[in-house]
Amino acid sequence: MRSSILPPMNLVSAFSLTQDDWKSQGISHELMPFWLDGLYKNRSLWDKHVSPKLLVDLNKKFHFALPEISDLKESEDGTVKFLIKYSDNMEVETVLIPFHKRFTVCLSTQVGCGMNCSFCYTGTQGLKRNLTSGEIVGQYMVAMNWLKTKNPESLNPSIVFMGQGEPLHNIEQVHQAIKVLNDPKTLGVGHRQMTLSTVGYLPEMEKLKSFPKINFALSLHSPFEGQRSELIPVNGKFPLKDVVAALDGLDLLKRQFITYEYLLIKDFNMSDEHVEGLADLLGSRKAILNLIPFNPFPGSKWERPLLEEIETFKEKLVSRKLRVMVRTTKGSDILAACGQLKVNKLARKNGTH
Repeated sequence: MRSSILPPMNLVSAFSLTQDDWKSQGISHELMPFWLDGLYKNRSLWDKHVSPKLLVDLNKKFHFALPEISDLKESEDGTVKFLIKYSDNMEVETVLIPFHKRFTVCLSTQVGCGMNCSFCYTGTQGLKRNLTSGEIVGQYMVAMNWLKTKNPESLNPSIVFMGQGEPLHNIEQVHQAIKVLNDPKTLGVGHRQMTLSTVGYLPEMEKLKSFPKINFALSLHSPFEGQRSELIPVNGKFPLKDVVAALDGLDLLKRQFITYEYLLIKDFNMSDEHVEGLADLLGSRKAILNLIPFNPFPGSKWERPLLEEIETFKEKLVSRKLRVMVRTTKGSDILAACGQLKVNKLARKNGTH
């Protein structure tokens, strides 16, 4: 399926509905397989199975277009960064990341971000608006369709909600998008193939209990409240101790863990004191500590540690019986790695974005 003309803003995206939602719109049980396969796979099925009157009625309320690709960059490591344009000409970045067995799509949930984290390029953009559930699903469709034109046998990509924006700051639309993506009759992305990352936006964390059993990740970056507030300003309002307590209240599956993301910043958060603080915080929890070497971006004051410093820090954490992973950096040459996403037309014009 290819993107089409940008639709009017007053219509709802057809990609924002689950099969149960479509039932309430008059799609019968008998028609549903042809309707959904036509929407997500082959639009010509509607010519054979859907009445013209039903299509006319639904076109008054819904649009069936995907967002456009404004720009595309491919990294030397196979990472692909899409600049996605919506009907109001607002843009976000979506990243397709290659792994050993399948690809992962990093989805944005807002145009910009209001959290103003000092380690994240997106935070310098500010928050423009929330994305709708259909716009979030549309990002996935664009990336998936691009991938399948290159390799028709590719599995549907996994998903991480780690792009531009704080997902819990737009929780209702993100929740609906997850239900659509997870629906076995639409895209069928398994709940264990989806991860939502948050900085700890506490007012909405209770609602995570009603989500499908997807994976959750917390941007941790320091076990100490004051230092974490320097990196994540909302920590001053929603302290780490309260955020971790909220995560403790989630009903995890038997072999499910919360991922605690830990940005490695040279001469800032990699001391023995930090090792002890992380052991105290996570040692008794169902936790995986994901170490992320800082990815530089224009104007940042932070520095990336050396490889030997990363390995030494990891070894100290492992000696404290913590479950530790080091995230492989991908797409940094096109500003597509963790923390590097920002819609910047001037930089794009100059060929640096």
